Amino acid sequence: MNKIILAAAAVLVAACAPKTLEEKTQEYQNKCDAIIETMQNDFDTVAADSTLTDAQKTERYSQIEDKACEDIVKVSSKTLSRNADNALGIEALKSVYYLVSPEQLNDLIAKLSDENKQDEFVQKLLKNLDAKMATAEGKMFTDFEIVQYPDAEDKGTVKLSDYVGKGKYILVDFWASWCGPCKKEIPNIKRVYEKYAGENFDVLSVAVWDDPQASVDTAAAYGVNWAEIVNAQKIPSDLYGIEGIPHIILFGPDGTILKRDLRGSSIEKEVAACLGR
Repeated sequence: MNKIILAAAAVLVAACAPKTLEEKTQEYQNKCDAIIETMQNDFDTVAADSTLTDAQKTERYSQIEDKACEDIVKVSSKTLSRNADNALGIEALKSVYYLVSPEQLNDLIAKLSDENKQDEFVQKLLKNLDAKMATAEGKMFTDFEIVQYPDAEDKGTVKLSDYVGKGKYILVDFWASWCGPCKKEIPNIKRVYEKYAGENFDVLSVAVWDDPQASVDTAAAYGVNWAEIVNAQKIPSDLYGIEGIPHIILFGPDGTILKRDLRGSSIEKEVAACLGR
């Protein structure tokens, strides 16, 4: 009987023993992997459903991806809270910083220990977060100036304020020639430009993080026939907290930032709504 009691006690002690950081990290990874696996299985189910139109499938894919992102954020937020003072807390933050709003990101960083807040990655996030908050929807635009390309000696400098804040709605596309998703959005932007450009609306492309001649050549190949700022490099992305491209922003006639990170059909939807179409 005593042996049974001792054995049971040993099991209880083992169950109550704190998990190592390695065990907690693996548990977190397993949860994230399970979410991704579920998402992929759901994608496959939709793809195999012959009763759905392509448009319906696209909508379902978006819903599935949104749900997966939401679940990843929940798991990561809980993991961060429980590991605010160790490396797993920072790893959890790295998994979701690009999935949450600036306000949510600020809340997550606030949960970290003072020591973890000094981590190089976290400090970079904080700097980027300040830029995002300063250029959030509803804020006035932040101007920048660059040397235009090509033939900089003749072209001189160009400013964002040469286009934004001049009485028109301006759709600004931050992009690069090497960026596949950027090039995928160009036809969407072109359609909106051709349909709405005029007295109250215009489009501007700003090439960032790119070889300037490649920007010029790719824009020409894709039929970009609206205004361009070339060779902006990191200047706009640092000011606007842009971490990935394309990043498409709609500015109001007075320069107010109306919408950030527009994609696909939402581009025309927002432009049409602003123009009362």
